[in-house]
Amino acid sequence: MKYREIIGEWLNTRVMLTTKERTRQRYKKLASKYILPRLGEYEVDILTMFQVGKFSASLASTGLSPSTINGVISVLRASLNYASKVLCIKTDLTACIIRPKMRRRSIECFSREEQRIIEQAIKAEKDQRLFGIILCLYTGLRIGELIALQWEDIKMDEGVIVVSRSCHDGWKDGHYIKIIDTPKTFCSHRIIPLPRQLLDVIMRFKETSLSRYVIIGKSEYGAQIRTYQRTFSSLLRRIGVRHKGFHALRHTFATRALECGMDIKTLAEILGHKNPMITLNYYAHSMMEHKRNMMNRIGELYQQSRKSTYNNLFYVMRSLNAFCNQ
Repeated sequence: MKYREIIGEWLNTRVMLTTKERTRQRYKKLASKYILPRLGEYEVDILTMFQVGKFSASLASTGLSPSTINGVISVLRASLNYASKVLCIKTDLTACIIRPKMRRRSIECFSREEQRIIEQAIKAEKDQRLFGIILCLYTGLRIGELIALQWEDIKMDEGVIVVSRSCHDGWKDGHYIKIIDTPKTFCSHRIIPLPRQLLDVIMRFKETSLSRYVIIGKSEYGAQIRTYQRTFSSLLRRIGVRHKGFHALRHTFATRALECGMDIKTLAEILGHKNPMITLNYYAHSMMEHKRNMMNRIGELYQQSRKSTYNNLFYVMRSLNAFCNQ
């Protein structure tokens, strides 16, 4: 049985039952574009560890992004595991898979001054669509969560946002369409308290909105992700702020939260991270000011020690003086 057939069967059975449609489409694309051209025609029972290891090791020199390489490795490993169970292959072909070491991309966020300029420009333009940018800056919503947000998800009496859906752009009949889905992970289902300073603004937008979606678009289904990303990029160009991806708004929220003293566990829950260590690993750089303050507090021990030594020396000298003058 050829590896091409095994991957097709794996996608149509195991993956179909356990993942979202968007994930299935991504796996299918990674398999057809990167794996099958190199390994697809091999019979699985004669595929060797050397061939699989050589392929996985070669990914580091292809110029692919870390995210794409990790995706290819995941598809390769999972499909080979499936093949070994279905065909009862004794050789563990996944043992030779090499996951190349890659640098994590640095987190981009807007400075306080850039954030101030963005917020002032949005207030001046009075465009309801742009308020979504403010909402992301003060809640840490992902763009898919923002675009899927409906007015019923904002509980004004409780002052919270209930994140229960997300969305992504799909392709149908030559056009991008908006596909509503569940949030990214189980932990992404969450309730985010809104800063009370935003509640009046949100209420005013809600009263004048003719759409069930918070971020309006050309149709009754609200804005689409690509369209909104272009709107954001256009705003940055107009106001002269250096371009960063839309996700930088989420990173900016996390950075400001840490600067304001929010603890890691609370921030992790608001962001929808599975555990606080993920948040800590991502945003440790944002805690530099906190680290500096803590180190200065430790430094106070040295100052107190010096002061104590000086005082002891002073008392000894004074006692010696008194003795000599007797």
